[in-house]
Amino acid sequence: MKIPSVLLRFPHRYFSKRTYFKNLTCISRSDFLCIESLKPVHLHCSKQMCLSKCLSRELCHQSAPEQETEGLSDREKGLIDRLYNGLVQGHRACLAEAITLIESTQTRKKKVAQVLLQKVLSYHREQEKLNQGKPLAFRVGLSGPPGAGKSTFIECFGKMLTERGHKVSVLAVDPSSSTSGGSLLGDKTRMTELSRDMNAYIRPSPTRGTLGGVTRTTNEAILLCEGGGYNVVLVETVGVGQSEFAVADMVDMFILVLPPAGGDELQGIKRGIIEMADLVAINKADGDLIVPARRIQAEYVSAMKLLRKRSKVWRPKVIRISAKTGEGISDMWDKMTEFRDLMLTSGELIAKRRKQQKVWMWNLIQENMLEHFRSHLAVKDKIPLLEEKVLSGVLSPGLAADLLLKAFKDGL
Repeated sequence: MKIPSVLLRFPHRYFSKRTYFKNLTCISRSDFLCIESLKPVHLHCSKQMCLSKCLSRELCHQSAPEQETEGLSDREKGLIDRLYNGLVQGHRACLAEAITLIESTQTRKKKVAQVLLQKVLSYHREQEKLNQGKPLAFRVGLSGPPGAGKSTFIECFGKMLTERGHKVSVLAVDPSSSTSGGSLLGDKTRMTELSRDMNAYIRPSPTRGTLGGVTRTTNEAILLCEGGGYNVVLVETVGVGQSEFAVADMVDMFILVLPPAGGDELQGIKRGIIEMADLVAINKADGDLIVPARRIQAEYVSAMKLLRKRSKVWRPKVIRISAKTGEGISDMWDKMTEFRDLMLTSGELIAKRRKQQKVWMWNLIQENMLEHFRSHLAVKDKIPLLEEKVLSGVLSPGLAADLLLKAFKDGL
């Protein structure tokens, strides 16, 4: 049976919302050719394939639907096209502007950003298919207490990678002030040589005082960096806290960078952070700190043996490095590539990425639901009153929460 090309282009004109070709011999309900759309869609046809051993026809896939760009002005559509074209051509200015767009909290700009992200995501999928389904970039998360030398390490490590032909992007998450909301954003000033490298891109971003702030958009910034051709993406966070758990849910490998004089044994570092680490790097292992670095390394090697194994093919390692002299940096990259190859071969890397996407979907739902709850008409006016009663001790926090949830539910 040959399906007319006009039918493939405009199925909504010929069929109802759900129409099956009953004269096709198929073995299950999923084998039926089903068209579910009342609105026009754009279809592009690729090579012929066999469909369920009973139908040979042109395989068609749906491109970005028109609904995505509905309501956008010509100027906004032009902005999307300009940023997308510049991004895939490797223009750093377009990458910077695109990340600024996705970090915006304005409703209009958020809609434009989502359309741009969908285009980049489609391009990303096509490039992965050309790469035999393998990831385009290696995503690495870096964490550790302040003063561990993360910025110095990133500059030394990034320069080594660019000299070997890699393109490196650094997303540095800087904590914001809880009072003024401002951030120093000083990471770029500490990476002077790497910031001048044309094969590197450094983007310092504020957390805006919330876990969701920039961490929410860091996952999308990673996608934009990969679309821009960067095959090594480093995500740096400051301090050891809740944001590290968020970053670990968006990278392939999580590295903990520690100073050699951080206290006795495991003091000051949470067990949960150690459990997430795929590699622990003892930095500043040079000069007078070589002996303390060896002692800390031995302590962490012993501690890691007691932790539950998270991967079937990889056991976390503890190494010594010196970002100042460059010692151990090359060996560290060798261990990182070994991790990536083992995880990719075993299928754990792809499974991990899929799980991360699901986690972030629910994280975004939680954030948006909380925002919707706060702005709801049935709750908005009651929040200050109940907060005041909680502060004065008239109401318990639990009862106040129940009253707000009941008002929200009744207002739906």
